[in-house]
Formats: sequence, structure tokens, C-alpha cells
Amino acid sequence: MTDAGKISEGSSYDVVVIGAGPVGENVADRARAAGLTTAVVESELVGGECSYWACMPSKALLRPVVARADARRVPGLSAAVQGPLDVGAVLAKRDDETSHWKDDGQVAWLESVGADVHRGTGRLTGPREVTVTAPDGTEHRLTARHAVAVCTGTRAVVPALPGIAEARPWTSREATSAKEAPGRLVIVGGGVVGVEMATAWQALGSEVTLLIRGGGLLPKMEPFAGELVADALREAGATIRTGVSVTALHRPAPGGPVTVELDDGDRVEADEILFATGRAPRTDELGLETIGLEPGSWLTVDDSCLVEGTDWLYAVGDVNHRALLTHQGKYQARIAGAAIAARAEKAPVDTGPWGAHAATADHAAVPQVVFTDPEAASVGLTLAEAERAGHRVRAVDYDLASVAGSGLYADGYRGRARMIVDLDREILLGVTFVGPGIGELLHSATVAVAGEVPVDRLWHAVPAYPTISEVWLRLLETFRG
Repeated sequence: MTDAGKISEGSSYDVVVIGAGPVGENVADRARAAGLTTAVVESELVGGECSYWACMPSKALLRPVVARADARRVPGLSAAVQGPLDVGAVLAKRDDETSHWKDDGQVAWLESVGADVHRGTGRLTGPREVTVTAPDGTEHRLTARHAVAVCTGTRAVVPALPGIAEARPWTSREATSAKEAPGRLVIVGGGVVGVEMATAWQALGSEVTLLIRGGGLLPKMEPFAGELVADALREAGATIRTGVSVTALHRPAPGGPVTVELDDGDRVEADEILFATGRAPRTDELGLETIGLEPGSWLTVDDSCLVEGTDWLYAVGDVNHRALLTHQGKYQARIAGAAIAARAEKAPVDTGPWGAHAATADHAAVPQVVFTDPEAASVGLTLAEAERAGHRVRAVDYDLASVAGSGLYADGYRGRARMIVDLDREILLGVTFVGPGIGELLHSATVAVAGEVPVDRLWHAVPAYPTISEVWLRLLETFRG
């Protein structure tokens, strides 16, 4: 070790990865599988946002909520599940799923694939050079023979409002790691984080108010998705106010209630307020200025995740702003890892559409499940997106409640399915499902969209009876007329 502020003798690797979330882990895994020496730098917990403050804890909170809702719709079972959830047990399960915010297991996995883990903050200090500042202040220089991969993800954006500092608002991190349910919770934002946390905390005992600047929930999905989720949230007891913006916050006493001022002159009082209003890239302190890039910016990449204007810097996952989803970032990591290995070996690189070194799905087949009650799931383009892109399309809708499997799944089933058909090529450009239990339907739609399976061939993909997936047959029948 060196004295704080002094840089020790450097270490050289084929690949240096900054950020050890799921994306960085996958880049490292693919690089090591190709025989490349690899270092991974992490400033917080190995496993990243998804493992400790996003995907895993949020889904652990939501699973009992959705399971109870499903059970309440089943005759013979509904009477047994009318009571409240065991909040302590739900939070304990959440804590188990996050490994109690300890990363020993994930560190062991990275080391098992042969990657060296460097604890500290990684910063670019020149081409192919990363300086790591350890927690004790010592610095160590890493050089990369072939590639540096930036996998630093994003952070929650909190608006600069009067009183914001004193209000100490929640972001997604506090919302997924809270130790108890607040009595009254205001959530600002109607996207995925907003609706999932509204679903979870309303069921765990909070009185939830959603404040939405726009006209509805889940604005990036088909409009009916947000409408069905909003109906269910209201029925569960949540209040949803659209067309309003927060103008100021007041929290005079630490630990006391927070007053939320709105642009319509109204005020709402709560015990906690969650801002679910967007993400920004974690590139502020990355040293981008040392290589001619703008600190704090999103990193623009090609389909192999190579940063434009470089032949050695890769930006993988949320930081490139292509598709801010864990599974999509891991997909990009597999593509980027393969591309790094091919270029290191001076082998051919296939970056054509759907090639081995092209993250084509980022443009054409991004799947997402929103784990609310009902679930909302989509892949590919919405009707509006397809029309804006100039495609000649037809939207084909079907009432999911009319499928035999839905009636067996739950009494009073409500849901809807839509497929977007490219009329010139007769393939699917997008599919959306909304309803209880439809999350597992999505991969069939993803295969159809990513595979550009002709509608005529889909006609021969026979759904098992009586399952909810029979909606595929009904959609195709509706399309054929």
C-alpha cells in the first residue's frame, strides 16, 4: 500500500471493468471465458443496484402482494386469505433476498471466474487507464491492453425544489430498503418504480397517494396498461391525482410529517415522500474529461457497445441509455464481452442486425414486466411508436377474460392483450399483455418479435388448453377475421 494521495505501481490487464453490478459481472464473465485477464472495480456492493436496491428487493416486496391478490380471486381459497399481510415476514424475506446488504457471495462468484476485484472508486485518467481510489485513500493505477468497460449504471434524479433538502425524500433505494411501512406515503411519478412501490406499500399498510404530472400511469406502454393498473390501485385504496406537479416541500421537524405543495394550490401531508421521476448516468466523477468526453453525460455507443469515437472504451447497461433494464444490460454485456474478445483476437466482428456482436434487441425487442396487480408486460413497439416510425401496422386486441384459462385462473379476471402486426412483412413488431399472471407469457412474445416469426408460421404454434396462453390463438383468429 502507498500513502494516501500517492499512486502505486500499476497493474495491467486485458480488460478493466468499472462497476460490478449484473452488467459488469457479465462483461467480466465473458472476457474471462475468452481467456482475457480481467479486473473489476466496485465502489459500493458487488452485485449493484439490482441486487440490493432495485430488482431483487422490490420483487420480494411485491411477490406476497400479488400472490394474495390472486388467491383472493379463487373460490375455496379466498376466505382464507382476507387478512393483512405479515409485514415483518415480508420485510425479512426482502432482507434475505438482498443477502442483508452484504456482497460476500457475489465477490466469491467473481473471483471464481478468475476476475480480480478492486474495491474503490474507478476513474479514467487517460486512454486505457483507470485509477482506483481505495476506501483508505490510497490509489492504484490499472491499465487495459484491449478494453475498458464502463458499467456504472444510473442514479435516481431528485428535482431541485424549495425545501427538498429538509424533506429528505425517498428515492427508489429508500423505498425498497425501508424497515417499516410509513403511515402515509406520497409517490411522485407514474412510471414503473412509482406503480410498483405504490402496489407494494399500499398492501403493506401505507396510505398511498400518487402524484402524476401527465395524464396516466405507465406512459411508455400502451395506454390501456396504465388504465388497468390505475383501476386496481384505486380499488386497493390508493389515491391517484393526474395533471399535477409538486412545487415545494416543507418538513420543519426531522422525523415529522412532510407537506407537499402542488401547482393547483392544494397541499398533501405525508410521513414519507418518494420521488420516482427518472434516472441520470453515473458518469459525473468518471474522468470522462481526460478522454475528451463530457462528465455526467450518457455515453453513446454502437451496437457492440463501443463508445463512439474510440476503439477501446465500452459503455454497457443503463449508462448508455439504450434500454434501462437489468436483463437488457446483461444482454448487452454478453454482446460486448464477445465483441471485446473478437477484437482482441483480431477475429471478424459481426455487427450486422442480429449478429453475434450486435445488441439489435435494444432497438426491436426489449421485454419488460411490471410486477403490479394486474401485471403489465410488453415487448417491442407500441402502436404509437410503430406509427411514428412509419410502419404500416394494425393493432389486434383481445379481451384476456374471454380465454378459458383466465376464468380458471381467477374469478372476475380482467385483462387485455394487443399485438402490433407489420402489414407489409406480416410479422409482429410488438406485443402487450395486462392481467393477473401474464408475466410468464412475455417470453413467447419476445421470441416471436425477436425471431420475426411470420404470422402464418405462428398459426402453427398451438397453445395448450386450457391456459391463458390460448390468447395467442385468439389474437391470430382476430387478425385473420
